Formats: sequence, structure tokens, C-alpha cells
Amino acid sequence: MKHSTLALVIASVLSGAVLIGCDKNEDAAGEQAAQQQMPPAVVNVQTVTLDTVPQVQTFSGRTAAYQTADVRPQVNGVIDEVLFREGSNVKKGQPLYRINTDNYASSVTSGQAAVQQAQANYQTALANNANAKAELASRQASLAQAQNDLQRLQGLVSIDAISKQQYEQAQTQVRTAQAAVQSAAAAVGQTQAGIESAKAGIQTAQAGLEASTLDLNRTIVRAPLTGRTDRSSVTAGTLVSAGQPEPLVTISRLDPIYVDISQSSSELLKLRQQIAAGTAQPGMNSVELILEDGSVYPVRGKLALSEAKVDESTGAVTLRAIFPNSNHILLPGMYVTARLTQSVITNAALVPQSAVTRTPKGETQVYIVDENNKIQLRPVTINGTYDGQWVVTDGLQTGDKVVVIGGSKVKPEQEVVVKPLENANPAPSATNAKTPLQAAKTVDKKPAGNDDSNEETKEAAAQ
Repeated sequence: MKHSTLALVIASVLSGAVLIGCDKNEDAAGEQAAQQQMPPAVVNVQTVTLDTVPQVQTFSGRTAAYQTADVRPQVNGVIDEVLFREGSNVKKGQPLYRINTDNYASSVTSGQAAVQQAQANYQTALANNANAKAELASRQASLAQAQNDLQRLQGLVSIDAISKQQYEQAQTQVRTAQAAVQSAAAAVGQTQAGIESAKAGIQTAQAGLEASTLDLNRTIVRAPLTGRTDRSSVTAGTLVSAGQPEPLVTISRLDPIYVDISQSSSELLKLRQQIAAGTAQPGMNSVELILEDGSVYPVRGKLALSEAKVDESTGAVTLRAIFPNSNHILLPGMYVTARLTQSVITNAALVPQSAVTRTPKGETQVYIVDENNKIQLRPVTINGTYDGQWVVTDGLQTGDKVVVIGGSKVKPEQEVVVKPLENANPAPSATNAKTPLQAAKTVDKKPAGNDDSNEETKEAAAQ
């Protein structure tokens, strides 16, 4: 009985295994038949064209005033009046503060009196000089008379017509006249020195008057440049002093305005190496600005300078761009994003972002369709984006067909049906056809605001 039951169980198991094997064979056969009946997958491809592509870099930056002046007093005194409205625009030379003038006005009056006194002293010196010259002429006449008398007596003394004592007296008169002439000449020289001293006195008095007048004029504190004022640090009645550390007010010129951009020194080194190796060419100095709210600033700026040193604390190099700012949209200290075409890459391809996939290791690759309409996997090198597409610098050749749509349902060596990607790169008209580089240059030539701002921008860039 037991043997019969065991036989039945074994028979049941064997029959089940046979049935399961039959089912699996049937499923495999059905799958092969389905694969033979399924049509090839359809993929949309884009044909690769190598071109020169601008390399647009994005940097963070902050705006800075084109010019900034801290206004300080140049004389001491009490502020009598504030002559401007805080936060307003002022012109160069416009009065901002008036300092009490009492002390400086009296100094000017004293200076004027000192000049008049010096001029009077000069006239006195001239008169003394004229008198001294007249006295010299008189003494010279007396000397001539004495010499004539001595010469006449010389002949008489030789024949004893006169006494020797008379002749000696005549000689003494000549010597006395000569001494008088010398004294008169010295007096003339002294009065001439008095004239020069009086002239110097006039110059000193005039210098003192000019200094007092300058101080009086400086009681009106004027704007050193055209720009916008911030808050005044003083009010009427405040005592201020020349050269004080705290400015009365700060004026900032906002049109044009600077944007200071920070770029990693390693990125800059890589860029220069690419240019040196010939894989890239120098780009344009046009800069596009993205504001804090994500909007694009309507006017493009120009790159003005690149610092010749690296900040030790950040390892970055500062680039400075200049932008027209006639509407004062940009204010100093604003955080912005700058896009700068620093170089152009030769023999690069633009590929839609959907065509590129990444491996778990981060390597980039694309599917291409070969001449047998089979899928091939191709590693590529990506160098940024341009106009929403990846810039491929290595791995693709002109004429390669890159799978843009349908790549998720195919695998290498699979045969596919190829269709061109519709409107992947709309064909422009003959008159408007542009390469990526030409398009970038066209954008670079957009009007840059009013003429005055453009001229100032060119001057700053030339400096």
C-alpha cells in the first residue's frame, strides 16, 4: 500500500515538470516570433557639422561706482547751512555746505590792508632811492669841482704862485669829495635794496591775501564730481575741521558703472593654454549681465581690464567690465551674473542636451547611427554650453548622425530606422545665415546706450 502511494506522488511530480518545460519552450518560441515580427526602432538624428563656437563663461560679480568721492572740509568752522538734498544728483562744482565765514572775511580784510601797506612802503622806497640818486649826483659834481681846482692849483704851486698849504687844502677837498661820492653811492644801493624789500613785502602780503581769500572761498564746500549723494553725516551747527577722518558726504558717479567679476586663476590658466595650443582663439570683450531677479540687463558692457595679480585669499583674478547706466538701474554693491565670451573654440559641434548621456563614472557619451543604420556608442568631450546646446570638442566628426530622440529605447548594434530631427537647426534665409561666431558678434554690436556713455566707456577701456 505504501509503495503504491509513493509511486503515485513521483508520477505526479514528473508530470508537472514535463508540463512546465513545455510552457517555457512555448514562451521562448513566442518571444522569438514577436521579435521577428516587431519593426526596427525609429530614432531622430541630427547630422554633425563642425564649426567655430563661442565659449561663453558665467561669472558672479558685483557692481561698483565708476567714480567715488568722499567730501571733506578744507577749513575749520561751523556748518551754517546744508545746500543740497540727500540722495539727489549733483553737478560738479555745485555748493553742498556753507561754513561760517566771519573769521575768514576778517582775514581777507587784514590781508587787503597788508597789501596796501606793502605798496605804500614800496612807494616810500622809490622816493628814498630817488633822493639818494640826487645826492649822489650832487656829490659827484662837488668832486668834479674839487678835482678841477686841484688841477688848476698844481701849475701855480710849481712856480710858487700859491702857498703849499693852499695846495694841500685843495687835495684834502678832493679826497673829501671822493668820500662823499662813495657814501652817496652806498646810500643809493641801500635804497635800491629797500625797493626790492618792499617788492617782496608786496608779494608776501598778496600771498597772505590770496590764502585768506582761498580759505574764504573754501567755506563753500562744493561737489568734486557729478554724481549721486548719499546721506549727509552733519547738519547745520556742526563744528567741522580740515582733513577730518569722517566725510561730510559721499558722491558716487553711476553712469557708466563698473562690474567687478571674479574668475578662478585655474580657469584663466586653462583658457590661456587652449589659446596657446591653438585649440581656441581669443574671444570678444563684450559682457552680458544677468540681474538678481533673473532679467537680462538691456545693454551689453565692455571688458575694461584684467588685474595682473591673483587674490591670495580666494585664488581668483578680478576682471572689470564697464556698462552704460543712464537710467541708474544698476547701483553700487548689487550682486549680478556676467556672461563673457573669453574665447572661441574651433572644430566644435553643437549637440542638443537630450542627445548626451553620462555613465556612472560621469563620462559623457552619445549614440550615433553608422552607415549600416546600426547604433554605435561614442564617447565625447563636452566643453560647456552655447545657446542651450552642449559644445562637443572631441569624439564627433562632420557627417556623424547623433541620436537625439529615441536613444532610451535602443542599444549598441541594434538596427534602427533613421529620421532627421525636425527643426533641430532651422535653416536661416540666405541673407540672415550666420555661424555661431557671427551670431555672437552680432549680439556684441548691439547699441550701448547714449553717445556720452559710449564715449566714456571707450575712454575707460583705453585706460
